[in-house]
Amino acid sequence: MDGIFAVNKPLGMTSHDVVDLVRKKTGVKRVGHGGTLDPLASGVLVIAVGRENTKRLNEFVKGEKEYVAEIKLGFDSTTDDEEGEKIEVNTKIKPTLEEIEQTLKQFVGKIKQTPPLYSSIKIAGKEAYKYARKGKTVELKVREVEIKEIRLLLYKYPVIKLNVTTGPGVYIRSLARDIGKSLSTGGYLKSLVRTRVNNFTIKQSISLANI
Repeated sequence: MDGIFAVNKPLGMTSHDVVDLVRKKTGVKRVGHGGTLDPLASGVLVIAVGRENTKRLNEFVKGEKEYVAEIKLGFDSTTDDEEGEKIEVNTKIKPTLEEIEQTLKQFVGKIKQTPPLYSSIKIAGKEAYKYARKGKTVELKVREVEIKEIRLLLYKYPVIKLNVTTGPGVYIRSLARDIGKSLSTGGYLKSLVRTRVNNFTIKQSISLANI
């Protein structure tokens, strides 16, 4: 078995866990993935099996990505998601629907974004999350990314549910954090499903049980 295809990654697994499982099931050593998904995120993970396919993987994942994200207001998180330690910021402010809609507009287009401390971005050859886990302070550079569309699916305080379409390099955890900051309430990513990577959709994705 070889090729490039999308897997519907379940909650709780790392992207590397999925790669290891595909290696075992296919018997092929050269397996790669495009676009890391955190253990607390699920959805489309593009997998390449075989040497020639892993070389071409970036061609298939460099386009748009689409997500359904839930943001919880009132608190920050040390990891910017559900996994981290929660710090109450302001649970007394309950933004109106109009305030939410106006705030979301600020994040559409080319924006400046700082990646989460717990990320795989390398600093001096080592992933940022490895420094963070040891309590070491590192400075992550602000970078320009593009968010192509944000659609508000539901708002019921303290949760905002969004459909987000992005260009490459966008961290939805950072988006959740920054939306919470802009609303003066704090905020973190409560849940995340990636529904599309370029032309690969969640409906086309296969279950790991079927590999």
